[in-house]
Amino acid sequence: MSLLDTRVPAVVLRIDRNPFHHGTLGAVRSLGRAGVDVHVVADCAGSPVARSRFVRRLHAPPSPDASADEVLTVLRRVAAQVGRPAVLVPMDDATAIAAARMREELTGSYLLPVMPSALPERVADKAGLAAVCASVGVPHPRTEVPDTPARAAEDALRLGLPVVAKWSRPWLLPAGSGLRSTQVLHTAREARELHARTAEAGSPLLLQAYLPPGTDRDWFFHGYADRTGTVRAGGPGRKHLSWPRGAGLTAVGRWTPNSEVIALAERVTGELGYRGIFDLDFRRCGATGRYHLLDFNPRPGAQFRLFTDSAGLDVVRALHADLTGRPLPDGDPVTGRAFVVENYAPLAALRPAPGGRELAWWAGDDRAPGLAMWALWARHVSGRLRRRLGAAAEVPAQRPAPRAVTPSLTTNNEKASS
Repeated sequence: MSLLDTRVPAVVLRIDRNPFHHGTLGAVRSLGRAGVDVHVVADCAGSPVARSRFVRRLHAPPSPDASADEVLTVLRRVAAQVGRPAVLVPMDDATAIAAARMREELTGSYLLPVMPSALPERVADKAGLAAVCASVGVPHPRTEVPDTPARAAEDALRLGLPVVAKWSRPWLLPAGSGLRSTQVLHTAREARELHARTAEAGSPLLLQAYLPPGTDRDWFFHGYADRTGTVRAGGPGRKHLSWPRGAGLTAVGRWTPNSEVIALAERVTGELGYRGIFDLDFRRCGATGRYHLLDFNPRPGAQFRLFTDSAGLDVVRALHADLTGRPLPDGDPVTGRAFVVENYAPLAALRPAPGGRELAWWAGDDRAPGLAMWALWARHVSGRLRRRLGAAAEVPAQRPAPRAVTPSLTTNNEKASS
């Protein structure tokens, strides 16, 4: 018996318009290599994903601000074009939440894990996650949800500067707003000014105690909770390099044994009754040594292919196999294996990898996306550089300060941007 039932196609769904989302390509390759017909519902204009030989067909996605009814309409249209029930693989929080809410309406057209319909939204919401961690006894940074700009300034001082600011539901952030899902604030004034943009952000602002990054402190766990709730596939990984540094996505990660992280992942998913793919981010506190759960993403993490075991099973293949009634093989962890995102860590992609390595974009059996990525990335970077230079040219030059005047101290914002 083959690992996957190739009679059942897969629909990979994403409404986030990130052309360089390598997790989408990972899902396409993982299922396509196993012989599954893969349909992609995503905006792939200017994306290397569209070049993959494993894409069976591209479909127009819902808009990023689509309502649940609009998402449902698109999925029904795609189902009619696919012509048979398919495994649905949401690749961002918004689509994972929508799919769980609409599972009954999608039954007959799509295969989805069975769990409480509101659970993905509960764990993806940063405010909800703080309450979840408290209820199941999993460490989480001290969190405040200020209700006014003045209270935000007070809470920032109470937590101790710097503080981490997060929007509760980052998938609601409007494109082009300049608002970031997570950022570090260095002054109470920054907290006050950011809170004033709450209406624009579409969800409450959270302030969290800052846990400094450091060697061996950033960890993640990717897994799949099967129909019985048992965590299968995946494993714990250590983040060696992030982009942006210290607070961004995993640019270089390594499969690293960690029994404490495994226990925390199994505890939180087991207590909640979670089913399906999940991606957890942890940071170890340098003072206490405890692992704090920072994020619970109810979908595959972009680097999920890192955790491909000796039987060839990863979390996306586990989802397809479990939902189609295939047994999940018991493979061995391939600890020491590395995952590198070439456009963020080009030197790491060239270094020797004795434990094995997978690149986000380049693959010998699917070369076109890797080749396209570099051309598209160069265009992307040069475009951003031109916009920055253009913005700088519009700022009027300031007169130099008289020599007799003592220079003012550099602000925290200027330090951060230097």
